[in-house]
Amino acid sequence: MSETFYNILEVSDTASIDEIKKSYRRLSMLYHPDKNKSNPDATAKFQKISEAYETLGDVDKKKEYDM
Repeated sequence: MSETFYNILEVSDTASIDEIKKSYRRLSMLYHPDKNKSNPDATAKFQKISEAYETLGDVDKKKEYDM
């Protein structure tokens, strides 16, 4: 199974913008590089989370992604 933005943000593909935002905030706090200096994978994970939120957090970009 390929990694979708929904999987990265740990939400369903029917999630609302509020659910997406809430999950983004939770995950970004969990994987933020400043809080995980000893985990080299945290930065890459944080970047994926940010990229996913940039697309799914915007209504127009989300509609385009869903197509």
